Amino acid sequence: MSKYIIKMNTIFKALNDETRREILELLRKGDMTAGEIADHFNISKPSISHHLDLLKQADLVTSDKQGQFIIYSLNTTIVDDILKWLLTLKRQK
Repeated sequence: MSKYIIKMNTIFKALNDETRREILELLRKGDMTAGEIADHFNISKPSISHHLDLLKQADLVTSDKQGQFIIYSLNTTIVDDILKWLLTLKRQK
């Protein structure tokens, strides 16, 4: 299996969870800390951290340490890659 296919599997696995999709929607509006993200959910902060780790593994979000905080951002580059991949499927027909 190619590295590209494995990467797409990781991305789609990350997108398969409603909480992670909601986190992406929040980050679409602007960068946030984990605490700010957690404030929007009724789940534990360790659970939010787990979701953020999976989103990072899929390259859907990036993180930047600023002092004692980690700022999370939406990685729009990977979204472009997903769209390109989907378009290659359409062209194959």
